[in-house]
Amino acid sequence: MDVVLLQRRFSEYLTSLFNEGFLDEQFKQLQELQDENSPDFVFEVVTLFFEDSERLLNELAKALVQPSIDFQKVDAHVHQLKGSSSSIGAGRVKDVCIHFRNFCEEQNIEGCLRCMQQIKHEYSLVKNKLENLFRLEQQVIQAGG
Repeated sequence: MDVVLLQRRFSEYLTSLFNEGFLDEQFKQLQELQDENSPDFVFEVVTLFFEDSERLLNELAKALVQPSIDFQKVDAHVHQLKGSSSSIGAGRVKDVCIHFRNFCEEQNIEGCLRCMQQIKHEYSLVKNKLENLFRLEQQVIQAGG
């Protein structure tokens, strides 16, 4: 495929991620830190985000099924996930975390369980979108772009 066409597809896809709120300005700042000395910087940071998020989601799932829920512990996990998602610019995940923390403060189990489902959904979406973005980026590179 033509490198110019691939670059355009990559650019349009990236723009759509910003327009749909999956990514915010923080992601652009990550991209600016990437250079020839660290060409995989964004990929590496996002991969760490995926690993950390999977661990935190598992911890949250365990904490929310306990007979007596420790809302401080749940809130601590959500706070970490909010920080991780903010650091890579995963805006929609971060936004759900904000609501989740409010429900933790209120000790509202129903609200927490709803937010847990929303976070899993938003995380799955952004992970899929970012993996697609990295695949497109690799296609551009392989085509000589």
